[in-house]
Amino acid sequence: MSRAQQIARRLALPAAIWAISAAVYAGVAGPRTSGPTPDNHFVHLADSFLHGQLGVLGNRPPGTNDWACYDIETQDVCPPGAFSHPRDTQRWYISFPPFPAIVILPAVALFGPDISDALFWALFAGLAPALLYVILRRLRETGRSQRSIRDDLLLTTLFAFGTVFFFTAVQGAVWFAGHVVGVVMILGYVYFALDARRPALAGLMLGLAFMTRATTAALVLFFAIEAMRISRVGPEPEYGDQPSIARRVYLWTTRVQWREALKRWAIFAAPILVIGAIAMWMNEERFENPFEFGHRYLMIRWRGRIETWGLFSYHYLSKNLAVFLTSLPWLTAHEPHVIISRHGLALWFTTPALLLALWPRRVDAQIVALYVASAAVAIWNLLYQNSGWVQFGYRFALDYLPLVFVAIALGGRRFGPGFLLALVFAIVVNTFGAITFDRAWQYYDDDGTQDRVFQPD
Repeated sequence: MSRAQQIARRLALPAAIWAISAAVYAGVAGPRTSGPTPDNHFVHLADSFLHGQLGVLGNRPPGTNDWACYDIETQDVCPPGAFSHPRDTQRWYISFPPFPAIVILPAVALFGPDISDALFWALFAGLAPALLYVILRRLRETGRSQRSIRDDLLLTTLFAFGTVFFFTAVQGAVWFAGHVVGVVMILGYVYFALDARRPALAGLMLGLAFMTRATTAALVLFFAIEAMRISRVGPEPEYGDQPSIARRVYLWTTRVQWREALKRWAIFAAPILVIGAIAMWMNEERFENPFEFGHRYLMIRWRGRIETWGLFSYHYLSKNLAVFLTSLPWLTAHEPHVIISRHGLALWFTTPALLLALWPRRVDAQIVALYVASAAVAIWNLLYQNSGWVQFGYRFALDYLPLVFVAIALGGRRFGPGFLLALVFAIVVNTFGAITFDRAWQYYDDDGTQDRVFQPD
């Protein structure tokens, strides 16, 4: 068999996974693919880039949903009437990190700003399940995972159609497009970060993930621990009887060759520093602050709480935890009999099989690295000023969910009948969300204040 034939054979299954996933996403997106979505911010940003600008072309946003306005005279957020009473000193920007605009820029250059962004992102989203399978296959072929091909395909299917990624992939709007690009970048990062084998490419992927979803920066912990793990030499230390976690960590680090670990960290950090410098330049040009992406200047109704508590605060934790852990469908005696909070459903409800991550059969340093990095991002998101509003399920989990799936694969729990039932349940639930969200509002609570999380008494 020639080299070309071997490559084609290796690519065949991932390509099929992409084609099936992308076709399903585009099909479920349905009428959204017939033209631009109402909130196609990244298309407008790409168009601005093509015209050599960082702000909105014409300095007037095409809508009123999540646009940032900066007054260069007061060096502060624009007053509440900025949409209806614009001033020459006001500048309008897109505050979401800009990498998705770079992704869609070639398509905008070819087809113009009226491109069907929903179709583009649905096709792009198909890359995520394919990349996840490639990662799982690599772990299996290197002996890190004891999973079968069947197990890897089940996990891939669960991620593609049994998680909040499904409803996210079919929307097209700016908030969901960011998650689609973010997940693909995270998966690229995990692929190159495994065994710290491609530090520069891992750093590039994480840098691009940060320029898509800022909280993914905490995933740096995965590579940091992997570089230490792969740099260890000598026999495993004697931990003794029931040592504390702190002592286990200390003894584990005594086998690390720090010169090798530092070398890998330095190579990994190089592209991140370059990307960070670009982000700082862009922020300085727009907001005269290298550390400000622009969310402080969003023209939104709940800007007051951001000014009071900040974008991230312990103040938000209880509400976000309530959504993350306890938000369930509301059952009613009247049609349509099921109502979903606009804050979305609890993560374990939309994907019950994720509970496997809590009880792995084995734990090693690589699995710990996956858990630590995931937990860091999860906590960061739980301190954010909203829960992910408006959504079908807890979409912020997508900032770390790929790592959880890899941890489940490595954890070794058998995929028995219970897992298969959980898989079917998750596909049914998330298919319902993908079909109904932003289309069949009768199934969703009509509260627009963000105050109502649970079903009223």
